[in-house]
Amino acid sequence: MSATAQQHTRQAWSVLIVSTWAFTVCFMVWMMFAVIGIPIKKTLGLNATEFGLLTAMPVLSGSLIRVPLGIWTDRYGGRIVFAAIMAATVVPIWLLAYATAYWQFLLIGLLIGLAGGSFSVGTPYVARWFPKHRQGLAMGIFGAGNSGAAVNKFVAPALVVTFGWTMVPHVYAAVMLGTLILFWLFSHHDASHVVQGQTSFMQQLKALRDPGVLKYSQYYSIVFGGYVGLSLWMVQYYVGEYKLSLPVAALLAAAFSLPGGVLRAVGGWLSDKFGAHQVTWWVLWVSWVALFLLSYPQTEFTVQTTSGPATFHIGLNVYAFTALLFILGVAFAFGKASVFKYIADDYPTNIGTVSGIVGLAGGLGGFLLPILFGMLLDLTGVRSSAFMLMYGIVWVSLIWMYFTEVRRTDVVRPAARNTAPRSTGALVRGATQH
Repeated sequence: MSATAQQHTRQAWSVLIVSTWAFTVCFMVWMMFAVIGIPIKKTLGLNATEFGLLTAMPVLSGSLIRVPLGIWTDRYGGRIVFAAIMAATVVPIWLLAYATAYWQFLLIGLLIGLAGGSFSVGTPYVARWFPKHRQGLAMGIFGAGNSGAAVNKFVAPALVVTFGWTMVPHVYAAVMLGTLILFWLFSHHDASHVVQGQTSFMQQLKALRDPGVLKYSQYYSIVFGGYVGLSLWMVQYYVGEYKLSLPVAALLAAAFSLPGGVLRAVGGWLSDKFGAHQVTWWVLWVSWVALFLLSYPQTEFTVQTTSGPATFHIGLNVYAFTALLFILGVAFAFGKASVFKYIADDYPTNIGTVSGIVGLAGGLGGFLLPILFGMLLDLTGVRSSAFMLMYGIVWVSLIWMYFTEVRRTDVVRPAARNTAPRSTGALVRGATQH
């Protein structure tokens, strides 16, 4: 290996490591309201719908900004855009500790949400530093920064219990500032990764007309949107359903958030080995089964027997519930990686724009779901209605995937080793367009 190649390899791994850390911190900040929202809810007297809106506000702005961020990453390079995002969030994070009214929390939440747009910057930034056959793994490692949701559940409860919730924004602002400095020192810029030309914003958004982009957006609205929505919702779910303390509830909720983040790298490796299509198909089926079981509410029923009425109870205890959440988190982790393997295969010259659009869809899913969870809870009084909603959404994707891909593809056996690698998504997209 030449000296130039060795230097490029070192820079690539430096970029991957420091970008993954930066994304972890950004995601930790993005999910902040999952923990501190609970004492805020108690202080302000919020109902479930209002709490859902509070937790979802950072997700809204972080989602809407993803498309322009992806485009700017293609045009200016990931290093400068990533650094700008982190710099823009430090002050709003700090100011959150001084908010007192509901509208103030919502407004500052929108500003903090810019941190969530870092994914559509880091994905193309990292991917372009690696050869095609290793992009799935590289993007999976970077995507493991989703584990910031679990880090938040470990760190924030300890700060809340010890110092009160207002200490959390102060600590997170300091961590974000330190991460910004670290990122700038150890990241790199490669001019060859910048997309040449003066393509307009609207021209690049024409990717929305591509059926493949719309389909991958639907998949991602489940595996990422569902991950974000449930990560925001599960702490208060444990507190309400199983009457647990905040630290214990956050610890158990991390059983979903942690594998949903760190195992994304494994999903990237599986997608490189077996293809994005096979991994995504099995992810959806595992999610469907897990969500079906999670949907069943705590039920008491009486049966008339020969010796009189007998009452029975059916429902998941906290251990079975947590085990199913863990399985769901693993499935979502693999699915998040496989969807972006589709994108890297099908849109190698436009990764930033397409990943921004798909990320927007996933983020909007994460924004809408906590609000819908709250509305369903206020309407029905059944907490497991959140999983019922997710179960129905997974059905939609399974049906869509069956009619557009499965009927044309063997999803059990991996592609033959002696054939030239070609993306299933590209084949389907071509068949759809022609």
